Amino acid sequence: MSPQQALQIVQQLADGIDPTTGEVLSAESPFNQPEVIRALNLASNALKAHGLDAKAAPTQKPRPENAGRSWSPQEDAELLAEFDAGIVPKELAVKHGRTKGAIESRLVKHGRIQR
Repeated sequence: MSPQQALQIVQQLADGIDPTTGEVLSAESPFNQPEVIRALNLASNALKAHGLDAKAAPTQKPRPENAGRSWSPQEDAELLAEFDAGIVPKELAVKHGRTKGAIESRLVKHGRIQR
């Protein structure tokens, strides 16, 4: 669970909503007691003060198309030929839909570069 998801759950409980069903909590629910509501709002505000906002999506770069996929023998051969022809790892990463780190790891594995 991400901190943003936790914040969203705390906010829903503070608003008297069951986060699993979206239904309004009954008046008898412990989450509808004034002290509990104040505690949940305090927790929500503390999370927000640390830069979390349930409405703000986490910002992440999209992963390259082939990130995490295994390398075929053909793709390995193409990578090595292109590297030997002088293409730099950054360009190879774009061409192969991989991260620069994945390209460098592959080149280390095949003895083309050292870390």
